[in-house]
Amino acid sequence: MRLDKFICKSTQLTRNDAMQSIHDGAVHVNDEVVFNEAKQVHENNEVKLSGEKLVPRESRYILIHKPADTICSNIDEVYPSVFNHVDIENVSELHIAGRLDADTTGLVLATDDGRWSFNITRPEMQCEKVYRVRLSRPIAENVALQFSQGIQLQGEAKPTLPAKLEFINTHEVLLTIIEGRFHQVKRMFAAVGNRVVS
Repeated sequence: MRLDKFICKSTQLTRNDAMQSIHDGAVHVNDEVVFNEAKQVHENNEVKLSGEKLVPRESRYILIHKPADTICSNIDEVYPSVFNHVDIENVSELHIAGRLDADTTGLVLATDDGRWSFNITRPEMQCEKVYRVRLSRPIAENVALQFSQGIQLQGEAKPTLPAKLEFINTHEVLLTIIEGRFHQVKRMFAAVGNRVVS
């Protein structure tokens, strides 16, 4: 982990304040003054700020219900952030692993562990994402087979990877996908002549 990030995870300092402390010579790693904020530090390193030993907080992993008309990033000029609904310490350090469209509701994973979120959102990890989808029209049973073989989305050269569709009732399904293309769920149902309502 970068030294400046380590300091932020161990104190209430902002990234800028942590960098200033490093540049001022107030930070020691294994009893040596360090002036490089990008220096990599590890669990077995002893880091001190103004003589005080720093111990980083444990990483946090939080499930958040994302309401409609919010976004998964921390700041947006149009929609409020999903984090506006979260009352926890240092919420600005959190980010969502993945994303949902602004008009979509659902359970999202928030964390301050960048390595973990990077690993689970990498396409080659093929992490399953499950969506409960309500449709405007009854869904034909043959759509499950189509989804299992991949759907050709408008404007894309390659079809989607195989997806799993489970019927809840005539207008609701559970869709499991392992990709995260732009508006993928909405576009998949549009490709088979239906429309996502929620």
